[in-house]
This record gives sequence, structure tokens and C-alpha cells, in this order.
Amino acid sequence: MPDLSVRADRPAELQRRAMQFRDVQLRAKEDGTGGDALTFTGYACITEVGYEMSDWLGPFTEVVRAGAFAKTLGENADVPLLVNHAGLTLARTKSGTMRLSEDDTGLHTEADLDPASPHVQALRSAMDRGDVDEMSFAFWITRQMWSPDYDQRDVLEVNLNKGDVSIVNYGANPNTAGATLNSRSVSEQLQRLSADERREVFDRLAGEFTPAPKEPTGPSLGLLEARARALAL
Repeated sequence: MPDLSVRADRPAELQRRAMQFRDVQLRAKEDGTGGDALTFTGYACITEVGYEMSDWLGPFTEVVRAGAFAKTLGENADVPLLVNHAGLTLARTKSGTMRLSEDDTGLHTEADLDPASPHVQALRSAMDRGDVDEMSFAFWITRQMWSPDYDQRDVLEVNLNKGDVSIVNYGANPNTAGATLNSRSVSEQLQRLSADERREVFDRLAGEFTPAPKEPTGPSLGLLEARARALAL
């Protein structure tokens, strides 16, 4: 089997994790000027709860540990609230329109949204209809710990600065996504395996992606040759 210890390398890529809505609310309140303001609250991450992940070596369990956000929040990380990790910023910690905190449940999000924004109006409609039902957050892993058999990763500390928290309609499923590897990092990981381990990986991939033989859709070669001989007589 491949050497799972290569998982010990801390991923350099931006990570994303998604989860079903937890204690999410979008409520209107008077803004003091005769109008309404919208406040969004919810959890972008739940700590101390394992979920299944998968990388090129196979499945493993990941747990974001309590306290993983303490350092980055203490450093006043600049984090926007987005939809699907893209588009116009709806709120932001830097401007004070969003506040992030870590409690016993996880990463709590509270954001003041502008009800006049067409992006907020579209989001409100989608939430009311139930078309969006997940939150996600983008981050860098700064400290991690693997179990001795490399079947579980504990995320001990993350960096949220220039990442984001997002409301998503269909987020990256933790069962299949997350610690993705680009082509360069895959090559680097493969070079750390022995020749036999690389051959095993190759054989597994070849078995997975080799297409099945196609059924003949036209006359066989023998039949074509017979027809050619007949025409020559």
C-alpha cells in the first residue's frame, strides 16, 4: 500500500469545507431611520465533530478542533461574507459589518446585510425558498495532527485572513472535497513513494480510468474483406 505518512505534509492550498445550515437566521430589524436592516447569523464551521474526507490516497476522517480559530480571530483576520465563495462582498470583518467568534459550537457568524442590495435580495429569496441550505468557509491549515495510522487529521489551527465565509447552494461536500491537490503537489507526493508504491498507484488509476472495450458498430474487418473479394470477381 502507498505510504500514508505523506499526508503529514501541511497543505499549502486554500481549503474549503461545507456543512448544512446550523442555527442560521436571516431576520429584519428596524435600523432607526424608519427602514429595516437584515442580520444574518449562523455557523460556518462546527468544531469537535468528525466528517469524512478523501484525497488521492483514499478516505480519512477530519475534525476541526476547538480553539482552531482563536489565533486568527485574535489577529483581526480580514474575512468577507460571500455567496458560493465568489462575487460581491455582502459583509466584511474589516468594515465591521461582520463579526466572527468561536464558541462551544464552532465558528459563529453575524453579519449586517444591506436590504437594498440586489445581491442580498436574491440571497433572501433563495433562503426563503430553501434553495440554499449550506455554509462554507475558506481557510489555510496552519497546524494539524494526524493519528498514528494517518486515518484521522485533527485541524488544530487555521488562518482565515483573506479567506472567506460563504453561504452556498451546493457546497463542496466534505465526503469528497477539501484537501485537493494540484498537479505539481501530486507530482511531488508521488516522488516520495517507492517504485513499487508508485506502480500500485498507477495500477489503481489505470483500472479506474481505462475505458471498457467498445462494441463494434459496423461490419467486421472479415466481412469487409469478403465483400472486397466478391466485388473483384
